[in-house]
Amino acid sequence: MSQPDLFEALSGYAESWGLLFARWGLPRTAGRIWGWLYVCEPPEQSAQELVEALHVSKASVSTNTRLLESMGLVERVGLRGARASHYRLKPGGLEGMLRQRIAGAVEARALTEQGLDALESEGEGRTKRLEEKLDFYRFMEHELEELLRHWQEHRAQRKREGRG
Repeated sequence: MSQPDLFEALSGYAESWGLLFARWGLPRTAGRIWGWLYVCEPPEQSAQELVEALHVSKASVSTNTRLLESMGLVERVGLRGARASHYRLKPGGLEGMLRQRIAGAVEARALTEQGLDALESEGEGRTKRLEEKLDFYRFMEHELEELLRHWQEHRAQRKREGRG
């Protein structure tokens, strides 16, 4: 594939991630940056390189790289001889994202329990919805922890096989 064709294909790939992020309720540019960082060369990109590759403003790159950093998906790094900070995918970022989801389920479960405690003397009618919510978040917490455990086992097996 020629360089211009490759660039177009990779730009399309990054744009597809932008559209998916937008459907998830996240900024499209954050998705585009995240997608781009998976396929760009070198894997560390300055803000200016992201601006040029994705045709977005420097302010948008700044805002969205901070968001991706806060999500644990991207990290800021310094490169020898470069004045500007660079961004790259954070090693273990996908696992970190799953850990954040677990923490969110734990927090949601605790808040639901707080609501049930507040309605303790009000009888079953007012607590039914919260009890269903509590059941859901207990289930989510358990399943996400199991998913993390399975992921870690999968990664360990791939490393033993020399494929990860």
